Amino acid sequence: MATDPPSDPQQPRRRTAPEHLTDRPLDRRRPAGALAPGARVTVVRSTEWDGPWQVEFRGAVDDLGAPEPVDHPRAGEGESAYWVRFDAPQYDADGAGPYRKALIWERYLRPED
Repeated sequence: MATDPPSDPQQPRRRTAPEHLTDRPLDRRRPAGALAPGARVTVVRSTEWDGPWQVEFRGAVDDLGAPEPVDHPRAGEGESAYWVRFDAPQYDADGAGPYRKALIWERYLRPED
């Protein structure tokens, strides 16, 4: 059952930049079975190419928005991407950054128990 995360007074300010970049509001309804906000994950490197991040690192699923369908020719059927807040700033495979949060394809997320 999808539920909205608890109200956060900082949420409108935190959502402004991503909504401006995507030119659409972020959906807050989480699908059944999705990783919950706060769930601990390891962001892993691809086995097929040198990326998408320089190293593997830990983070947490952020409550900024619900998982989003990945609209890309290489995406798997029904693949989603999650907003992930990093434990420490990270650089992507191209050396850009440091980033503190990003929208990460689920194939690069390993949930921690």
